[in-house]
Amino acid sequence: MPLHWSQRAASFRHAWRGILHLVRTQPNAWIHLAATLAVIASGWLLHVRRGEWLALILAIGLVWTAEALNTALEALADEISREHRHGLGRAKDAGAAGVLLASIAAAIVGFAVFLPHLLALVER
Repeated sequence: MPLHWSQRAASFRHAWRGILHLVRTQPNAWIHLAATLAVIASGWLLHVRRGEWLALILAIGLVWTAEALNTALEALADEISREHRHGLGRAKDAGAAGVLLASIAAAIVGFAVFLPHLLALVER
């Protein structure tokens, strides 16, 4: 059965509510937000090329996706049990590892994109 427009609009509202929850409640999301804004400003100031923008956007999206999924996993684990449970702890650790790995990959993309532009500025 196809979704009606009102159902699609509701799904977008739920997604935006999730984004707002993420930014309001997760300190690491604040770091991601600051990094996202710094990358966008740097890209604009350094006049990065279209392909470089695509790489930066994908890297930013990867980090935000990992953070959102990790936050969801942590919320589910906490809903199951507030007590220390080894399996839930391992799941939460794996979720945090996903965010760390995405952040490392994004930092590497950032260096690959920005370093040539910064070196060109120094040479001027």
